[in-house]
Amino acid sequence: MSIQLKNIYKSFNSIKALQGINLHFDNGKTTVLIGPSGSGKSTLIRIIIGLIKNDEGEVLIEDKRLTDSNLSYLRREIGYVIQEGGLFAHLTAERNVSLVAEYIGWEKEKIGKRIKELSVLTKFPQDGLNRYPAELSGGQKQRVSLMRALMLDPNILLLDEPLGALDPLIRYDLQTDLKEIFQRLNKTVLLVTHDINEAAFFADTIILIREGEIVQVGTIRDLIEKPADDFVIRFIKAQRNIFNLEAPGTEGSVN
Repeated sequence: MSIQLKNIYKSFNSIKALQGINLHFDNGKTTVLIGPSGSGKSTLIRIIIGLIKNDEGEVLIEDKRLTDSNLSYLRREIGYVIQEGGLFAHLTAERNVSLVAEYIGWEKEKIGKRIKELSVLTKFPQDGLNRYPAELSGGQKQRVSLMRALMLDPNILLLDEPLGALDPLIRYDLQTDLKEIFQRLNKTVLLVTHDINEAAFFADTIILIREGEIVQVGTIRDLIEKPADDFVIRFIKAQRNIFNLEAPGTEGSVN
């Protein structure tokens, strides 16, 4: 399922968060939004899922314009994962995952079957489903959040810095598992990160944003070998470990 953004503008008081964004996200591909803090990455994702209203422009999901009247329907086509999971503390892992399916009237048997499928897919232990978020590790919380996002089998998956708060070893394992899940499910994925290595690992396409404007769109090699301007060079050099692209799943290195 495709996403198209047409001339998106958004301001918060005097701060211009997004300035004329035009993008198209391809079916079945993983696109990574990257940029400095405050560049507008998360704002863009929240506009796509309808948590924030854009001031100008259009969001189209499979050529359908996102409006107040169809927001609830189109949201069922979008899974959403945020940093630290965003789980409800008073609900067990299982109830966190099943909540929306219960709300729209899925039968108990169908819900149970789907949760078992997702437990296997995300490598979340089924004996952990009765635990509350406070009883789960950071990595487990993110696996539950991913299960919740995938519960209705949406065609689009949005992830807003899902691994940013995790320690390096857990983050490494989740990166590997997430990429395998993306490839297996063949969904349209849009992921936000501030880590260029993580972007290189996941992305079919990288979009670099600064101060609400698109600086460059391309592969990691495009950004390294054909930078659009000095900002791209400085952004990459600021994360020196980009010159070791032997991160999980990357091929070769850039010298």
